[in-house]
Amino acid sequence: MADVFLGLGANEGDRESNIKMAIDLLKHSAGISIISISSIYETTALGGSKQPDFLNCVVRVNTKHKPHVLLKAVKSIEETLGRQPNTHMQPRPIDIDILLYDDIDIHSEDLRIPHSRLAQRRFVLEPLLEIEPDAIDPVSSTPLANYMDELKSQEVTKFKDKSEVWNAR
Repeated sequence: MADVFLGLGANEGDRESNIKMAIDLLKHSAGISIISISSIYETTALGGSKQPDFLNCVVRVNTKHKPHVLLKAVKSIEETLGRQPNTHMQPRPIDIDILLYDDIDIHSEDLRIPHSRLAQRRFVLEPLLEIEPDAIDPVSSTPLANYMDELKSQEVTKFKDKSEVWNAR
């Protein structure tokens, strides 16, 4: 079983519900077991385009799926929840990214692990470090917490503590 961190984000429709539905679909996916879930954080969209604010969280899973099979599974969940193809940098009901997969480094046309912008996005690092404070960048062997100082200017607000959201489910 591989240890994997998935980043979930939503900025279209009922954002919180979209994230919860994505997690429920992950829970019921064959070959995927949820280990832990972060709090939900809110942030403005990056990239300069005017979009609604995002809600984000990180989910730690164990999976028997190889990376490209897992990618196919998360893309299927996105599609089920209404994500349209080619909506990168546009509003979307759900976005699921593979952030880390064990300690592997993959650079293929359709998949990059660790996620290419992992160390540049506080809205990903903060929830990831909440559930795994000792996470390491597998490429540089740098503790991911070391990148947080550089990201202080990116505003991230805790929207709901994980105990308010996940323990009640």
